[in-house]
Amino acid sequence: MNCETCQLKELVLEPTEIRDVLRCILHTIFFHRTLSLVRPKDVDCDLLDITYVQCGLAELEKEVDEKIDQFIAWVEKHPNRRSQVCLSFFDEKSKNPGWFVNKTERIYWEQWFINLHAMSPKTYSKSNSYKGITNFGGNTLEETSSRRAALESSLNEVLFQIINFANEKKDHIPAIPDRIFNHEIMIPR
Repeated sequence: MNCETCQLKELVLEPTEIRDVLRCILHTIFFHRTLSLVRPKDVDCDLLDITYVQCGLAELEKEVDEKIDQFIAWVEKHPNRRSQVCLSFFDEKSKNPGWFVNKTERIYWEQWFINLHAMSPKTYSKSNSYKGITNFGGNTLEETSSRRAALESSLNEVLFQIINFANEKKDHIPAIPDRIFNHEIMIPR
């Protein structure tokens, strides 16, 4: 079985925007790859003017939030670095079952690479000599507003990239399970 991969466009954002952006991306992917019965739930981003759909599964929401918390902690330790979050879908197959050993191997059939460049607000400011009204991050409100508009535009491109990939690439998906596909969310270590 071939593993299809999708490299999503890199998004440049501030650490305070990570939670909104990752929730939006991860839940959009899960929604388009969950073939079991779900109760779709519209969610508005807190900081961005974007609405996305979640599957409405409490355990999935909890898992996504826990991974995002881990990623944010990593970003705090490694500021201003490019990073990647990988969402992988897989099947598990028994490998050489024996009397006392029952090993399983993961056969990955799809991987989504979410590319992020989290930058501190000060990195965005080109000059400290500008005397405009500033927000708490040190940027002027105009800079923050235009940067957020650019992020919204880029995030919309990523969402369309997800939708296009999910609609075009279907032949590699295994038989429909009665639950959400096996998956793992990997963050930098």
